[in-house]
Amino acid sequence: MPASAPQALPNDHDRKGLPAWAYFNEEMLEMEKDLLFRSHWQLVCHVNDVPETGDFVTLDCVGERALVIRGQDGKLRGFHNLCRHRGSRVVAAEQGNCRNSIICPFHGWVYNLDGTLRGAAQPDKLPPLDPVAFGLKPIDTDIWRGLVFVRFCPGPQPAMSEVLKRFDAELAQYDLDGLLPGGEGFYSEQAAVNWKCVRDVDNEGYHVPMAHPGLDDLFGSNYYDEVFQGGASRSFSKFREGRNRLWSVRAYTSILNPPEGLDDEHGRAWLYIGLFPNCVLGIYPDCVKFYQEFPVAYGQTMQRGTTYRLANEDRRMRAARYLSSRIDALTSEEDEQLVRWVWESAFSSGYDGMILSDLENCVRSYHDELRGHFPVLDEEEPPKGQVAARNAELLRQRAAAE
Repeated sequence: MPASAPQALPNDHDRKGLPAWAYFNEEMLEMEKDLLFRSHWQLVCHVNDVPETGDFVTLDCVGERALVIRGQDGKLRGFHNLCRHRGSRVVAAEQGNCRNSIICPFHGWVYNLDGTLRGAAQPDKLPPLDPVAFGLKPIDTDIWRGLVFVRFCPGPQPAMSEVLKRFDAELAQYDLDGLLPGGEGFYSEQAAVNWKCVRDVDNEGYHVPMAHPGLDDLFGSNYYDEVFQGGASRSFSKFREGRNRLWSVRAYTSILNPPEGLDDEHGRAWLYIGLFPNCVLGIYPDCVKFYQEFPVAYGQTMQRGTTYRLANEDRRMRAARYLSSRIDALTSEEDEQLVRWVWESAFSSGYDGMILSDLENCVRSYHDELRGHFPVLDEEEPPKGQVAARNAELLRQRAAAE
């Protein structure tokens, strides 16, 4: 199946990005936490991270705590990781197994794997408690091609199958449902930046020739990004022809034997699917990975992700996965400095905003997605305490005009 071509752009498209105040205004950050992170789907894990009864994965996000666990009936469920007694975490670890029950480490309240309350410690000191009413609070859970998403509050996104529907034919080549954990677990690290700075760097390949020798050696001029539509974007690059300069890239392209089922184009290419607001799927011939970022506090961002291997991975494919991960790791290190510089620029008196190249159209469309939720970003920074009220007024005006 051939990959689509880069999209043609109108001559008069808007080239300006977000204003500087969007990156350091604390009221804006709290609005983003509510609308973007609590009310949009967040990727937690793959179903094969939790294959056995009692297996679980947890996710912390903007003050919320999610627990995804497999029940006695084999079903995956999502809950708030919150004891109904005093609000303690009922599961403290990031990943593990609860065997036959979930036991709160604070006072020992016990929950069944389906979230119902089995019993409180010293129940004679409490009134009778309904096992459902006082069970773990469920959260919306959605599974798309084996990937498990949760949503803490109702929001504007449809099911992930609808968000990603336009990629169905292309992604059918990849056995995403059959992916297995790569063995490294989930990583998480913090960066002293606003979370949008990470997206601004990651959402374009214009900087690849200058900033990423490994990627440039792998892709050459083949890399291109497509715009965000309906909450998702796509980036694609075939490997360049000819002898690679760097040993890791040369070794990777020579050892990689694409799995059966991938057409010639995708068998020697990397595909990225961006998920609004904060996640990217990296879909390679040798593995699949995801990475995401969450705001923690003013100027603090948590980055989280993991890598999955193919179900039929042999020694040669494992070596290819090691090499592609090495290229990726070097790329991430190179991006760290760029992200810091983007963050610092917002505080400079000389910063007048962005002018975006045609090669940064994915950044532009991402900013348009943000402005769709926050039209206040098209204006000068409102007075302190007025950001939310002004944004609400602009949304009302837009709705009335439609």
